[in-house]
Amino acid sequence: MDTANNSNQAFSELLAIAHTGAKGYQEAAEGASNPQIKAELSQLSQQRAQFESQLQQQANRLGVAGDAVGGVEAAVTEAAAAVHRGWINLKSAITGQSDSAILGECETGDATALTAYEAALKSNLPSDVRSVVEQQHGQILAAKNKITQLKGQVK
Repeated sequence: MDTANNSNQAFSELLAIAHTGAKGYQEAAEGASNPQIKAELSQLSQQRAQFESQLQQQANRLGVAGDAVGGVEAAVTEAAAAVHRGWINLKSAITGQSDSAILGECETGDATALTAYEAALKSNLPSDVRSVVEQQHGQILAAKNKITQLKGQVK
């Protein structure tokens, strides 16, 4: 049962992170002034929406439906709230802020996501699920590095 709860908690957290990241990157894209940055952030929003879809498919396959996830909601609330706060800070940064500030908030969101993915990878996930989570972790790390690179270019 602990293994199931551990997997449920990991799914809940990662689903919340992917969902919030998709929305956050979309807001960032809307707030960016540089067309290249706008396009990159929009693409990352689509990527995170795809991550959410992949995770939801895995959760459904394992019988961890959206309403079953609510059973571990309290355990996940703190981590999901931290991610949400990071993307809310992004919304504040967008208003009248530079592309560099927007990218900085995106870096923070991705750093938080990476921490959650690393915690999920330490849990007892089924091997096929672990493979999806590892792949997404690698793509988030690459995205964070790309954001850092873009941030350096706009200073």
